[in-house]
Amino acid sequence: MCGASASTDSTRCDHCGARLATVACPSCFGMMFLGAKFCSHCGARADRTEAEPVSQRCPRCRLLMEGVTVGNAKLLECPRCEGIWADKLSLEQICADQEKQTVVLGLPSHLPESGSRGIEPVRYVPCPICKKLMNRVNFAKCSHVIVDVCSQHGTWFDKDELRRIVEFIRSGGLETARQKEIADLEEKRRRAKAEQIADAWDTRSDRRDGRSEYWFDGISAVASAIGALLK
Repeated sequence: MCGASASTDSTRCDHCGARLATVACPSCFGMMFLGAKFCSHCGARADRTEAEPVSQRCPRCRLLMEGVTVGNAKLLECPRCEGIWADKLSLEQICADQEKQTVVLGLPSHLPESGSRGIEPVRYVPCPICKKLMNRVNFAKCSHVIVDVCSQHGTWFDKDELRRIVEFIRSGGLETARQKEIADLEEKRRRAKAEQIADAWDTRSDRRDGRSEYWFDGISAVASAIGALLK
């Protein structure tokens, strides 16, 4: 608009403030330069429909957000910081669609690295719907992407975080998270069983009255506890 130069990763002109890129990719939800027909991240065709501003305000900038449809996903976007609000149903649909695409295309199953972003100050932001402070959560507990979540209404993604979440899902991250959770639950179950057996042995030892059977009961309990931990 003004003819000033801009770096290749700029989404807004440093001189006049005009927007240079928006979230327009229906496949990876990456930023695309205005006028581009295909996503530079994944090659998908642009599919973005804008709507009028809504009554909800950006948790960061406090500006009125704009309704936007990217592919089939209905989102809210901040025109200044380019953060995105996704309600619970929209995010669930995005995650489900990405997992289906991963299964069909057989994409690589290596998880993206966390990258070095430095230490940023922690700032809790309010939910655009209920105005309560949201929780900061590591998405799926192993994605290395910290998002702001309102358990009742939805999730706030700062600039480019939604694309990183999609990349995580496509790499098999949700399935990895499920397997890790199952393994953790199984480990807790084994430890609880071992502690229960050890407690029973302690109780029997306290009741010993000199007869050797209590000693053998204790040995058997220890063996059972070790066996439970090794299973």
